[in-house]
Amino acid sequence: MIKEFKEFAMRGNVIDMAIGVVMGGAFGKIVDEIVEILMRFVAAVTGAVKFEDLAIKVGGVNITYGAVLQQIISFIIIAFCMFLVVKAMNKVLEMGKKEEKVEPTTKECPYCFSEIPIQATRCPNCTAEFEGYMNPVENK
Repeated sequence: MIKEFKEFAMRGNVIDMAIGVVMGGAFGKIVDEIVEILMRFVAAVTGAVKFEDLAIKVGGVNITYGAVLQQIISFIIIAFCMFLVVKAMNKVLEMGKKEEKVEPTTKECPYCFSEIPIQATRCPNCTAEFEGYMNPVENK
């Protein structure tokens, strides 16, 4: 049983997930601070209104909608931060990719327009000779 648990715990997926959870928690704290700063700006623009305190009185009961409003604004800010992080990571990953130039292995016969090996000096289909012939693709 201990051996099975060790195999389970040391599998790559479990470790990757654990790292993701730890990184997510750390990133969450950063985003929470950004949200807190931005909410202060929102409060300054709206006249120092605390969203948590916003409520409607219906029949003697206070219905607090401010906390929901603040969570919606927080969600939008967090989603935007995540969008920026994913966009930046995609850009970094794209920069790492190298475009490989693929050399052509065939050319087109200028007489019968069939595909032939690039080294060929005579077409196997129409038997035309064309030594020194340049590939039309290369001429463009």
